[in-house]
Amino acid sequence: MMPPAKGLNVDPGNWGDVFREASWEEALDFAAGGMAKLKQSRGGASVAGFGSAKCTNEEAYLFQKLIRQGFGHNNVDHCTRLCHASSVAALMENIGSGAVTATFNEIKNADVAIVIGANPIENHPVAATYFKQFTKRGGKLIVMDPRGQALKRFASHMLQFRPGADVSMLNAIMHVIVEEGLYDQQYIEAYTENWEAEKEHLKGFSPEKMAGICGIDADTLREVARTFAGAKAGMIFWGMGISQHIHGTDNSRCLISLGLMTGQVGRPGTGLHPLRGQNNVQGASDAGLIPMFLPDMQTVVSDEVRQKFADVWARDGGVNEPLDPNKGLTVTEIMGAVHTGDIRGMYVLGENPAMSDPDVAHARDALAKLEHLVVQDIFITETANYADVILPAAAFAEKAGTVTNTNRQVQMGRPAVPPPGEARADWWIEVELAKRLGLGWTYDHPSQVFAEMKLTMKSFDNISWDRLEEENAVTYPSLSPTDPGQPIVFGDGFPRTDGRARFAPADLIAPDDVPDDEYPMILTTGRQLEHWHTGSMTRRSKVLDAVEPEANCSLHPSTLRNLGVAPGGLVRLTTKRGSIDIMAREDRAVSPDMVFLPFAFVEAAANLLTNSALDPFGKIPEFKFSAVKVEKVANQIAAE
Repeated sequence: MMPPAKGLNVDPGNWGDVFREASWEEALDFAAGGMAKLKQSRGGASVAGFGSAKCTNEEAYLFQKLIRQGFGHNNVDHCTRLCHASSVAALMENIGSGAVTATFNEIKNADVAIVIGANPIENHPVAATYFKQFTKRGGKLIVMDPRGQALKRFASHMLQFRPGADVSMLNAIMHVIVEEGLYDQQYIEAYTENWEAEKEHLKGFSPEKMAGICGIDADTLREVARTFAGAKAGMIFWGMGISQHIHGTDNSRCLISLGLMTGQVGRPGTGLHPLRGQNNVQGASDAGLIPMFLPDMQTVVSDEVRQKFADVWARDGGVNEPLDPNKGLTVTEIMGAVHTGDIRGMYVLGENPAMSDPDVAHARDALAKLEHLVVQDIFITETANYADVILPAAAFAEKAGTVTNTNRQVQMGRPAVPPPGEARADWWIEVELAKRLGLGWTYDHPSQVFAEMKLTMKSFDNISWDRLEEENAVTYPSLSPTDPGQPIVFGDGFPRTDGRARFAPADLIAPDDVPDDEYPMILTTGRQLEHWHTGSMTRRSKVLDAVEPEANCSLHPSTLRNLGVAPGGLVRLTTKRGSIDIMAREDRAVSPDMVFLPFAFVEAAANLLTNSALDPFGKIPEFKFSAVKVEKVANQIAAE
């Protein structure tokens, strides 16, 4: 489809008012031709790409290859930048791998587990089932979150700490472990480095000193420290409540240090596990949809790594050109480069930056400035409103390909139903665009792409397409053609210098946008059980939309009383970025000085309000903390 004009004004039910129908040949020629024209006139760096964690491994791999090979740069990213980029930064820095050290079902072998900055019952219900079963067997579950949640009913300890105070709380817990000699000296000496610096750093973080900062009393902090340090086998799980801060990398560093000092890595029932959200965030990251890394987290700055990929990509008539040695731009940096005029075109596959980027008014302005925008998706998203051409893609259940979940489990997907109308698999569209860009690609099945990935990705060793066809799923690393995979890794060292993990001391850093007299409350955002991410899929489900049809925010009953707003009434949320009017829900799980705002509703888009300040290491925005003013909307009728 191709439009005569741009703007956030397309009714998906009446798309013909703005777009016109085109043949595949016309649409592909137009899409590729517009990008090629920009490359010729402005240089390859004028075109950037956003890939998708909802697509298969093969499609993610082809997407990053198209940008890197076709346009000569690394300006390609995907939604990991907006969820766990800071976790990956800390894991790569301190243990040498961006994947989980243990699968979440290893909790069956644990006796203590921490869940922090995550709401698994709503956002990770499969993992939550394992967590609940763990407690029913007698396991101690320590839940830490600024917002109450349903998992609290299963917890031995619930630490509802102040938003943004993660480092103070975690350092206080580690202080107790050091002070009372509860750390695992044998493990530390055998497998870690920088321990003395960590010990010295933690001296200034006593629970008594940190209690006033994090809002958890000293006795509770000491009890939690003793409980976790005393575990025979302990696991640490975390979510975007940890990662989506300007100090998100420091938050993750603390959790890694906590696991290392207690020796809770590399054994059954132990491990570090950032809970991944979308079905293929791990796989898309592994496949290279990251501006700093080629597939398998291999750095783009290495001459040896780039040459290896260039040699493989030159086979079968492919383009044989040097790959860019510079780290690429991230999602938010790409939007900034659009505003400066450095980027004039974009290829967006399965992403919705018109809803997902922080400060979406800025992002939408960027999309409107583009000279050529290609959007490839299964629905007409808010981002597709700005497209020059929309390429209709097949959904996951309509195509073949593999995905890699949060557990490092590579799974085979098979088409259950045919694609509707003229929709085509994403990999097919990518190949057709690449042909028109002169790249010489000849793939005619995703199995061929998987075979190429194996040439440069050691994580796929002993995992073949035929094996996945037969066994359905294999966890990496797999040590032999018959090994189902290793749920636990790093039992004998880490993929770093001398095989040692590193302690990284973390200091207190205040959130970027703190409350003041004008904006006295704290805004935090997240998902709801019923609606996923930007709502591009779930809000099209009649059942889910019937359950949760209206944009809403959650406030403590006392806050609503002070505002004079009844549950169901309207409030106005205002930050330094913008303002929205929205229905207020009464929720005792939210602290009186907080408001929780789901980000799936375009009519009250949370990211009109969120802060685009970035973590300096993971380059992830601070979605989880913004100063906000909450007011009653005048002349309203409260819901009964």
